[in-house]
Amino acid sequence: MKISVVVPVYGAPELLSELTERLNIVLKEITNFHEIILVNDACPKQSWRIIEELAQKNASIVGLNFSRNFGQHKAIAAGLAHASGDYVVVMDCDLQDVPEEIPKLLEKAEEGYDVVFARRVKRQDTRWKKLSAKLYYKVFDYLTGFDTDASVANFSIITKKVVESYNQMPEQNRPYSYFINWLGFERCDIDINHAKRPEGTSSYSFSKLLDFAINNIISETNKPLKMGVKLGFFFSFFSLLAALVLIIRWYFGNIVEGWTSVIVSIFFLSGLLMANLGLLGLYLGKVFDETKSRPLYIISKKLNK
Repeated sequence: MKISVVVPVYGAPELLSELTERLNIVLKEITNFHEIILVNDACPKQSWRIIEELAQKNASIVGLNFSRNFGQHKAIAAGLAHASGDYVVVMDCDLQDVPEEIPKLLEKAEEGYDVVFARRVKRQDTRWKKLSAKLYYKVFDYLTGFDTDASVANFSIITKKVVESYNQMPEQNRPYSYFINWLGFERCDIDINHAKRPEGTSSYSFSKLLDFAINNIISETNKPLKMGVKLGFFFSFFSLLAALVLIIRWYFGNIVEGWTSVIVSIFFLSGLLMANLGLLGLYLGKVFDETKSRPLYIISKKLNK
């Protein structure tokens, strides 16, 4: 049995040595064949230099260096495309995903599950991050019909056939956990320990989280378009009520000549156009991105692969 561990790297270069050391200890107790795939997403903190040093010392460490920043989930996609293990673990680089919990994931997978996700019972994050995550998942689940657990992130183990199916999906926007859910393989979630971040802070600012949320919602569902249509009809209905009020006022002589038709027309057209034009533009933008068929990422350097 061979196990691959895929780790997207952006920030936290000071933690990579400890991460790989702990992974090697854990994986050697499980199997004689393993690889640790570190995907550097153009980290500005010189993470690639540290990955090069680690790969020179240990042949089981595979390094992939992006030509520029493509995003965490495309880094995961690159790692999965290069993974050769019978089982593949996906985890973050900041040591909040505890390497010593991997045997628990593998043990559950060996019971016959193709996908096992780690559920963070006591999530060691700031209140703002936990609140924003819950709010995002509430909105996302409402729009997509998914049932997402906010305590589950990317830390998981999947079988080779799941990896192969995932690699066949060509979309540009690639939220890892949603893609794995969509594939429909037998899944189980188990409770694990979640550690505090030893150093640094998350690279996901509010604007990045907002962009991430919009991209995922637009990519996964057309429900906002349907809501836009309903909102347009609501404004149109409101314009009819406004017209009725203005007619009554006209009947009693309390109206400016010609003002009624102008105001009603503005309400009606604005309601129909403004509610849908922005949404339509977002969806057309996504179609434009997909039809360009550009590669998901560009790898400038590879180590031990």
